[in-house]
Amino acid sequence: MPRYTALALGLSLLFTSSLQFAFADEPLKEGLTPASDVSQIPRAALSRKDTIIAGISEPQGIFNPYFFVNGWDENVTDVIFARLINRDSHGKLVPGLAESWTVSPDNKVYTLKLRPNLRFSDGSPLTAKDVAFTLTVLYDPHYDGDNDISLTHIAGGDDYKAGKTKSISGLKVIDAQTLQVTTTQPGATTLAKISGPVLSKAYYGKNYQPGDLDYLRSLNGKPLGNGPYIYEKYIPGQEIRFHANPYYYRGTPPTPRFIYRVTNLATNFQLFQTGDTDYDAFMARPDDIEQLKLLGFANINLYGSSDYSLIEFNLHHAALQDAKVRKALIYGLDRQTLINVVYQGYGQVANEPIAPISWAYDTKNIPSYAYDPQQANQLLDEAGWKRGADGIRQKAGKPLELTLLVTKKVINDALIPIAKENWRKIGVVLKPQVLDFNALMAQRKAGNYDLASFSTSGLNDPHEGVWDYYSTEAKASGYNVPQVDKLINQGNSVLDIAQRKAIYHQLYQVLADNPPVIFLGYRKVLSASSARVTGFKPDIYNGLTGSLPDVKVVK
Repeated sequence: MPRYTALALGLSLLFTSSLQFAFADEPLKEGLTPASDVSQIPRAALSRKDTIIAGISEPQGIFNPYFFVNGWDENVTDVIFARLINRDSHGKLVPGLAESWTVSPDNKVYTLKLRPNLRFSDGSPLTAKDVAFTLTVLYDPHYDGDNDISLTHIAGGDDYKAGKTKSISGLKVIDAQTLQVTTTQPGATTLAKISGPVLSKAYYGKNYQPGDLDYLRSLNGKPLGNGPYIYEKYIPGQEIRFHANPYYYRGTPPTPRFIYRVTNLATNFQLFQTGDTDYDAFMARPDDIEQLKLLGFANINLYGSSDYSLIEFNLHHAALQDAKVRKALIYGLDRQTLINVVYQGYGQVANEPIAPISWAYDTKNIPSYAYDPQQANQLLDEAGWKRGADGIRQKAGKPLELTLLVTKKVINDALIPIAKENWRKIGVVLKPQVLDFNALMAQRKAGNYDLASFSTSGLNDPHEGVWDYYSTEAKASGYNVPQVDKLINQGNSVLDIAQRKAIYHQLYQVLADNPPVIFLGYRKVLSASSARVTGFKPDIYNGLTGSLPDVKVVK
């Protein structure tokens, strides 16, 4: 499931007209562009001998890998917790805490073999019992986090969740290093879902009672993990501090201390420029790229993202229950201009819930919904929304006015004026509300919105790009289409790539005909690290945390 985020994008506010287009005719190629002049490394950065600092935007403080709702909190837990199975830079599953695994010929039985002598960061042993405990917590009757373990169909899981049994029959601890997971049906995402971060049974399970997650939640700010770094302290609005984990299974990281520093659109370039951060993500567009080049000391990395941006419809709003109205809003929004303004050649309009880098992307069959005010007006006329004397459409005496929740970020800075003007031309009044991300999520949860602008987190599998449109997951938005549910289930029930691809292409067409959202755009990801450190190799599947255990300060 994609976790909504506002994305840690950077926008430099320090441009000068003389530098703005210095390299406009030299688009940056994907991959790594090494620093051109390491002598330009700022003194503030050189003075740090044992600490690396990376930028982060809006952490909420829920530092449990199975309870957060904020994508930046996930970035934090990735530092604290290691996974049983990782992904390499191409998305292939590779060993993590689990040194190996086997799958039965019928794709129903998974046997995970842990590495020997694994430990949590307090030195206590990590065994198969901890893995079984973690999976059991995910089947707790009151678990409502993002990791829907029911999709794995572990034998006995539903009975446990219903309170009919006191344990899950499909979880069998063979020995301290071996866990066998038996499922009732094959699942394309099963192995990935059962091989995530591991919670300590001794720590998180000490006072845990099935059906009562309060104790586990009380530890959200006191995490005990097994990843490369140990959590120390969170200072809201400022930073999150960590120190190297001597019990990390790959060995103690070479850099003793790591800090996430809270940055935003107005500060992230400046903090990187002055050496107060060593790594951050920025807006992939010419001006930002050229400013990073001009610093001299920046190692610049550009690659395609696996996320997408969107505007969610709240179908609890009567007007938005009509698919014609939703389609009219899509036709009536000049998304190409939006993407041109925001990404300036480093992005493209999105029309389906998967990025072009994915094998599931449909290159030719999905409607483009190109900007067409005439078509938008026709659909609104057909839906019974007629223009009043002031040009605003009305129905049953009510004007077509819509609230849009957004966070303060670059794409929304452009979206608000473009959407207001575009939709005013087709008789729709837009009322934007700019909130911080956590406030936006609270408003969304309470149902106090008509439209809400989000970006997904990175998507490893096409299932993650559509799961939010499944009826049980879309309660906040009210989207409920049985055919969508059916196709989502089918796409996750087969393992053959060709079969899955055909199912997802059919699903994307259904979503286009009965849209739950307005897809906005895909983007390139731009990040930069200071030449004072080596080892940062961010990619779409791991971000910066995948290479963090190897990052070191240059002597």
